[in-house]
Formats: sequence, structure tokens, C-alpha cells
Amino acid sequence: MRRAAANVAIGCGIAGVTAFLAAAYFAREVVVPKTLRREDLQIRRVFRGADETLMVELPASARTTAPGRYSIWFANGTGHACIGEIASSDDVAGTVTRRVERVDSGDLRIAKAGIWSGYVYPTPGPLGLSYSDVEIPIENGMAPAWKFTPTEPSADSSTWAIHIHGLGGSKAGALRGVPVAHRLGYTSLVVSLRNDRVAPASADGRYHLGQTEWHDVEAAVSYAVGQGARQIVLFGWSLGASIALQLAASSEYRPLISRLVLNAPVIDWSRTLVANARSSMLPGWVARLGLHMLGSSGTRWITGLDTPLSFPALDFLARAEELSVPILVIHNEGDCSTPFAISREFVARRPELAMLLTFPSAEHTQEWNSDPDGWDAAVESWLRNVPPSSSASL
Repeated sequence: MRRAAANVAIGCGIAGVTAFLAAAYFAREVVVPKTLRREDLQIRRVFRGADETLMVELPASARTTAPGRYSIWFANGTGHACIGEIASSDDVAGTVTRRVERVDSGDLRIAKAGIWSGYVYPTPGPLGLSYSDVEIPIENGMAPAWKFTPTEPSADSSTWAIHIHGLGGSKAGALRGVPVAHRLGYTSLVVSLRNDRVAPASADGRYHLGQTEWHDVEAAVSYAVGQGARQIVLFGWSLGASIALQLAASSEYRPLISRLVLNAPVIDWSRTLVANARSSMLPGWVARLGLHMLGSSGTRWITGLDTPLSFPALDFLARAEELSVPILVIHNEGDCSTPFAISREFVARRPELAMLLTFPSAEHTQEWNSDPDGWDAAVESWLRNVPPSSSASL
């Protein structure tokens, strides 16, 4: 009996240690920046079609057969190609052939593998719009940004659009919103954030899920105001949407923020992270233990955070009543990273302010990619027809 009890105790102890280690690993995965991505997409062949258009043949998957425009990064991130419509598919061979719209860098013809991405514009160049490189003073130095000025200055050029990228991404990901802002006559500022490998890192080198990053974007808003901005429209992608919500609720410049365009937004970080854990077959209670570690000053030796995360402050389902600005939420029901149900619930809580725009099922933040023309038209129409916040003026 004693031996059996001892075995049970040992088993429980091992299980407890295993759960603790799993939670610690999960917590660190959330906040430790990733520097490498594996080129896991096989490039079967690249060839010229009958009309001399460059084609790429890929293994058929939900990703590679999705409608719209995408890109492939290759040659360890130094090569980039914009991938367009499907030209043909072979069910027997399990392949799909798509048109190559542009090769921005590298030699796609010799590439054997790459990374499928929604970043159709790796730099501002392919947009064909006038822009300049600027630097925004932030806490630890200068954060590079791209500034786009309207072709013909007008009254709307005093409205600035600030474009905010997502977690683990770069400012190139936010370029997809620039053409709409440009057509509306806005000045655009596409910003970088601490720990995105472009802007200066934070002191702890950790993601804070918008809790501190929003100050970098507030610095960009301050820069815009200094350059003559009288109204601010925030375009936020995933984490960028969380940052936009923080600004709309807490920034000293919130009276100038006239509208928010939130694409695949992370509105409630705790629910989002637990949902991600469950989709990765990690028990919800282990994920919640990981969140407790992220929110505790006593476990900073595990997370590396210089200050713990406050998940209540990162929950805009609970903070929805603090918002007073029109919000367009763009999301798709197939998003496996940020639950669509949270976006739907958020809009239901503030129907007088928020509107939900759904797109065909796509990967996270690839609503634009699935239907670029439809996304542009819908966002442009909303911005033209929805009055800005009544307090948004200088």
C-alpha cells in the first residue's frame, strides 16, 4: 500500500512538473520574439506559360489554392515574389499552378522552397506611390517609418492614416492598407514597433502584446500632429488592432482619432491565447497557468518580462464602453489564430459604433489577400460614408 501511494505521489509530481514546464514553454513562446522562419513550402517548378507569363507550380493545399494575391519569400528571406491567380491545378499530382505577378528580389527560377505569405508588398516600391523614409523618436531610440504623401494636397491630406503591423511581423505587412488611404487623399505613416527587428528593442527584448508597444505608435501620432495632422485614422492588423484600441481609449491624442480600421483584431488577449493553445492540443488549464506566469511579477525569471502583463487592460471586450470612435472590424470565420467569435461579440457590444465586415475564409490577417478589390472598395466606402468621431479635430 505504501509503495502504491508512493508511486501515485511520484506520478502526480511528474505530471505537475510536466504541466509547469509546458506552461512555462507556452508563456515564453508568447513573448519571446522569433527571428527565423522555416522555408516549408516546396517550389516544384517555375516556368513560362503559353503567353510567356511566369508561372509557379506548388503542392496543392488550403493555402496555395486560396483565391486572391499572396507572396513567396525565398532564399532565406532575400527573395520575394508576388503570386497571383490560379492558372491550373492537377488533382492527380496534387499540385496547383499560379501566375507570378512580380519578382521583387532574388531569382525565383532556382528556388526550391519558400514561405507562403500575405505580404504582397515587401517594400513601398511596388505600390508606385511617392514616399519617404522618416524616423520616429521612441523610448529607446528612433523607429523607422514610411511616409506617403498625397499626389495632390487637399483638405483630406490633413487626415493622417497610421498603419500598424502585427505580432512578429514588420511594417511591410501594413502596406496593404496604404492604397485606400492614398485614394482618399490621406497622408500615410507606416510605422515600426519595438522588438520587430527594425525599431529599437525594448529593455527586456520581449513582446508586451500592445501593453507598452502602443506608446511607440503614440509617438508616431505625435510626429503626425507636429507635421500638420488634424485627424488620425488608425489601420491596425492583429496586434496592431490591439494597439489602435489602446490609443483610442488611453492616448492623450485620442480626441484626434477619428476612426479605426481593425483587420483580424486581437480584442481579448487571454481568450485568444487560450484558444490558440487548445488548437495546438495544449489543455486550456495549462494555457491559463502560462497566462498566470505572464501576469505575475514572481515568474519574471521564466518569462523575461521586466513588468508583468495585465490581461484585464488587454481585454477590450470588457473595456468596450471606454471607446467612442467609429470602428470597422474586418475578419473571417476561418481565422485559426484570432477567434472570429470575439470580433462578433465585440461588435455586438457596441453596435452604434462598430461594424463587422466578413470575408471568405482565409488565414490570419489575409482578408485583403483573399479579395483585394473587395477589401479596398469596402474600406474606402466605409471611410467616405461614416462620419468621424465628433471630437476628432485639432
